[in-house]
Amino acid sequence: MRKEMMRLALEEAARSGGDVPVGAVAVCGGEVIAAAHNEREAAGDPFAHAEMLAMRRACEKLGRRRLRDCTLYVTLEPCPMCAGAMMMAELGACVFGAYDPRQGCCGSVYDLPHDPAFFHRVACTGGVMEEECAEQLRTFFEKKRT
Repeated sequence: MRKEMMRLALEEAARSGGDVPVGAVAVCGGEVIAAAHNEREAAGDPFAHAEMLAMRRACEKLGRRRLRDCTLYVTLEPCPMCAGAMMMAELGACVFGAYDPRQGCCGSVYDLPHDPAFFHRVACTGGVMEEECAEQLRTFFEKKRT
């Protein structure tokens, strides 16, 4: 199921247009309940990360703010803002593809969802379809440089 959901997140990332291709899908009860891609450039909104949008849409669909029984699949390791939002939403789990050695806060630079200073912990698993996720990002940045 992890690869199937990550493939959906990759498809969502491909819709990012001129933004960094990151996609996310929120799954609850084995069903995709929300999907999103980065919309920061299109919306002119620094908070419009794929993870934030997918979690917001999941909360709207479920009619509640807690996502304890949901898993978020995202193509890139969440940044500090998104990792914090996962904790505040009490997300059940996060599965991500590529690690982010510059800003990743689910194990790379920092492990915010497991910091004992905070009330809620989020189970995080990285490296699912890592090469495919990283390749999508590499291709985007290579095209941007040329």
